[in-house]
Amino acid sequence: MKIQRVRGTRDFYPEDVAVRNAIFDAWRRVSIRNGFAEYDGPLLEHLDLYRAKSGEELVGQIFTLNSRAGEELALRPEMTPTLARMINARVQSLPRPVKWFSIGPFYRGERPQRGRLREFYQWNIDIVGSDDLLADAECLFVVADLLREIGLTASDVVIRINDRRLMSAIFRAVGIPAEHHAQAFAWVDKADKMDPGALAAAWNESLGSFVSFDALWPLLAIDSWAALQSSSDRVLARADVEDRRSDVGRLFSLIQDFGITEFCDFSMRVVRGLAYYTGVVFEVFDRKGARRALCGGGRYDNLLAALGGPNVSGVGFGMGDVILTELLEDRHLTPPGRGGLDVFVVVADESARSEALRLVAGLRGRGVVTDFSYRRSPVGKQMAVAASRGAARCAIVGTETRERQCVSIKEMTTGRQVECRVEAFLAEPMAPLGEASEG
Repeated sequence: MKIQRVRGTRDFYPEDVAVRNAIFDAWRRVSIRNGFAEYDGPLLEHLDLYRAKSGEELVGQIFTLNSRAGEELALRPEMTPTLARMINARVQSLPRPVKWFSIGPFYRGERPQRGRLREFYQWNIDIVGSDDLLADAECLFVVADLLREIGLTASDVVIRINDRRLMSAIFRAVGIPAEHHAQAFAWVDKADKMDPGALAAAWNESLGSFVSFDALWPLLAIDSWAALQSSSDRVLARADVEDRRSDVGRLFSLIQDFGITEFCDFSMRVVRGLAYYTGVVFEVFDRKGARRALCGGGRYDNLLAALGGPNVSGVGFGMGDVILTELLEDRHLTPPGRGGLDVFVVVADESARSEALRLVAGLRGRGVVTDFSYRRSPVGKQMAVAASRGAARCAIVGTETRERQCVSIKEMTTGRQVECRVEAFLAEPMAPLGEASEG
């Protein structure tokens, strides 16, 4: 019986793992240089951790299972609730702000499609314990820092920013009661994902008694920081709404100070679908508009308290590997995997195989990435294998190794070849060949 991989998952062959690790390395480099410490949590969490914390849409996508003890468990679909639970457990002893990052696998039980799978890897950045807009701005800087790190420019991608407090003020101003704001956010989140006519009909059916979709659309259509600044819409002129527009202005001033203005813009239609977001929210999009969001995040002021902890705010984001990898492939920016072999040991004479294996062991013991061929084959074929493996150089072991303790070293890129003593080679295996002692 031939068994296929589960739909919505991926097989990672060595070349795929090399690319994945290169992306992970970039995520880790950017995190560490921005002052974040790495943490991790379990793949299994109690289902209650996500109920009423992440929103009904996400809860409906969770892979669930029951333990033998009757516990309702979930494969984690995101990291923020785990982060909140972990910080709550040690909140009194952790210095603030907490700046943590993680990289790991996540699972969502949804229909697999381009850019969205059941299993994916995600980079998570969070700052917990600061109400200052500077924390929101720093998260945006980290996003831009990563985009630059992997070769993407402001002509490739844009970080679209909004503030749910501004949206709540607008909803109140147009007559939507607070108890209906969650539904309003849900429809706005679908504004760029649904047919406009279908969205208008759905809005009018559930919220049309407060304000029609057509009446609200001129505000929802605001799609840049310049447009928000220049808009003369009377709703935005109300004092409570203007206060929130000023907050957005302060954020964009910090963005300018960080030097990432080229990457950032405003969009009234970015609100994020997860229920726990309370303030600044943002998503990263391909400027060609051909994909889902590359990254998303925002401020969550109540999540720790909702999970039994103190009233401590946080802000953060997650970036998945699936859409990012697709975009990098399309832009011919796929990062090269970690280098191939340092040394491939070629056995030129089978009588010297013992010497060859001792050389392999000696090189590996010094941290040199080394391999050899199991097969007894001509030197030319072994050299071809070395080339296919990306070896930097070959160490050719033959009768001279057994008789005079010498080895021939060939540099694969230049073809230069010298003979040196085994002892000297082991002392500096990757030294320039011109400095190798001649045999």
